[in-house]
Amino acid sequence: MKQIIQKTFATTPSVIERRWWVVDAKGMTLGRIASKVAPLLRGTHKPYFTPHLDTGDYVIVVNADRIHVTGRRLDQKLYYRHSGYPGGLKSMTLREMMTKHPDRALRLAIKGMLPKGPLGRQMFRKLKVYAGDEHPHQAQQPESLVL
Repeated sequence: MKQIIQKTFATTPSVIERRWWVVDAKGMTLGRIASKVAPLLRGTHKPYFTPHLDTGDYVIVVNADRIHVTGRRLDQKLYYRHSGYPGGLKSMTLREMMTKHPDRALRLAIKGMLPKGPLGRQMFRKLKVYAGDEHPHQAQQPESLVL
């Protein structure tokens, strides 16, 4: 009897195909859009996903200033940063963050859902977030993604 030997497929960087997606965040909830965009950046939606490689796509998020949050999160959710000096802890509410840097709240939510370390930072670089509905990536011919 002849045995059939199957070869195991291993994803290599030459196999990875990257696509560009445009996501409109107008009226969407902050955490829900972040939980849809993070797997696209990581590449878990592809059949050849490998945890130790960056197999994800590029994602452009527009209208980040029009995201929706539930409850009293605008006033209760706090973002912290530290200057590195004693007494240098600064805090900012989500409402202040949306007025000063409307794209940063969405950026931080998505960053928290990606792996930590060099691979996660590489995935995070493929995210482009814009407050308005214009973006400078028309040359890449991004496809619209409805979430």
